[in-house]
Amino acid sequence: MPLSRLAAALVILAGLSPVAEAQGEATCGRDVLVAQSMQRQALEQLEQADGDDAQNCRVWRRHVDTMRRVASVYGRCLSGSERAQRLAQVQGSDREFSATIKVRCGGH
Repeated sequence: MPLSRLAAALVILAGLSPVAEAQGEATCGRDVLVAQSMQRQALEQLEQADGDDAQNCRVWRRHVDTMRRVASVYGRCLSGSERAQRLAQVQGSDREFSATIKVRCGGH
């Protein structure tokens, strides 16, 4: 790509960057709210899981899947200490229940 076309492309991209950032922030705001709701629902389901191991294993697996999806949103959309704190929380829960699944549910 000739230098002049590259420079023109960079100018255009630089001009679009604030628009993309604003759209990303709006998307992240919504995504974080959804992730927080998912996290609350997952915790409620854990509290209600007092069935046999087969039922508990299904709930635990769903919980791990949810924590991984929530972690993905938090990792993408949050920053600083809030990001670190929330990621530590959901990743810790993921590790804890993954270990429980391994012991009580015959692996994964």
